[in-house]
Amino acid sequence: MPGGRQGRQGRQGRQGRQGRQGRQGRQRRFAVLLAPLLLLLPTACGGDGDGGGGAAATPSGDGDVPGDIVVASGRDVTGKNGIRQRLIDAWNTEQEKAGTGYRARLVELPGNADEQRSQLLGALQSGSAAYDVVNLDVTWVPEFAAADLISPLPGTLLDEDVIAPVASTARWNGKVYAAPFNSDVGLLYYRRDHLSQADVEQTDLTGGLDWPELKKLINAVGDHKPAGYDKGWTTQLAAYEGRTVNAVEAFASAVPGLTLTDEDGDYDATVEELTEGITELRRRTEASYVLPDAFRSDEAASLGDFAAGRTTFLRHWPYVYPALHQSFPDDGRLGVTALPGRAVLGGQNLAVTAASQRRTKATDLIRYLTGKESERCLLDAGFAATRTSAYTDDAVTCAVGAATPSAAPTGEGADTVPRDAAGRPEYAHDILLPALREAVHRPRTPLYGAFTQTFTAELGALFADDPPGDAELARRLDEALRRALPD
Repeated sequence: MPGGRQGRQGRQGRQGRQGRQGRQGRQRRFAVLLAPLLLLLPTACGGDGDGGGGAAATPSGDGDVPGDIVVASGRDVTGKNGIRQRLIDAWNTEQEKAGTGYRARLVELPGNADEQRSQLLGALQSGSAAYDVVNLDVTWVPEFAAADLISPLPGTLLDEDVIAPVASTARWNGKVYAAPFNSDVGLLYYRRDHLSQADVEQTDLTGGLDWPELKKLINAVGDHKPAGYDKGWTTQLAAYEGRTVNAVEAFASAVPGLTLTDEDGDYDATVEELTEGITELRRRTEASYVLPDAFRSDEAASLGDFAAGRTTFLRHWPYVYPALHQSFPDDGRLGVTALPGRAVLGGQNLAVTAASQRRTKATDLIRYLTGKESERCLLDAGFAATRTSAYTDDAVTCAVGAATPSAAPTGEGADTVPRDAAGRPEYAHDILLPALREAVHRPRTPLYGAFTQTFTAELGALFADDPPGDAELARRLDEALRRALPD
């Protein structure tokens, strides 16, 4: 692909001439432009008196104002009284024993990820909610950092134990702005019983497979359709972030090293590269292989279709591992392996808000919540841990009682997750950890919201009744991304 390589070399030369001053200038302009827009966004609910401090509050010796440290986060997928709340409770117990005058309080934000992002942006900009710590999607960190809504943190929070690709999501412009709390990565779940019924000799796919091998297996199952079966695989292709994730995985698999944005967050791709990515996405979503409902599916819908037996394969995240084992008790029917090709990294990072009056103590809370023992608790409960030791060091254990989850949202039901001798989810060491180490990022840019909206909208034409050719769609996408991510 000579055109793509020449274009990339030319861009690298221009980047070298622009230097650091150019990037800093763009970030300052971005913050100025973003400020009035944030005031128009819907705001989150205001905190109570303990959360907000106030003019009459007396700072402690470290400059902090004693009181509640309010942590804003999305819903805990580990259920009622989930592991996040139990970790915060454990930290609160330590503070009570030490008589520090601090207590952490978890506030769960309603809505989907896009709605939560809007709430947090509006609340932090306007000061309508007194949040000290925010749990950010990994793609939001550059945006919140560039807008000065979160504060730089000590670099010691990212020690060598944090998985390298995961650690990089917490940095922006050479500074640490967050600490990885729980990670995420695309995985491939599959039905061993479907494969057995199709006379497939090797039904254990833990060694991995590529897309041609996956399609071969789908064809085999199609010749011996189980009851209720429709198509070979399903995923999340509705017009939201799920479509962006699936497309980035296809693009990164087709064009090694493709990032779509450079280190400054500027658009950095060629039409030729986009064409290759679109061609790969088209192959993966051919009507003969993918469930038709996938084009309207989110995480919940695709999970339900797979559990109902409509497909043999499912692209999903680690957090559904416990839920699926609730549907398929350990009878050998359910399998999980690495996603063919490249998988996207997800997850959430904890950051201290710029307006917090408890920055020092909030940082201490983050250090506790992202420490080795806490990460082991998160792994045992069903999240993807961010530290290598959680997967490899048997001496690192969870100190919070009953960390194993109940998969039901109500908090009911026994733990059905298969586990290794040390109590970790059985797949954690050999499948989940390597997948995290090999995962690719979505574009890192302060304008990620504009990117994903544009990316999702433009790629919708691929799934229309009369889709354009790959090269034509790539040209349209290139023009749209240049408008959405101006240099």
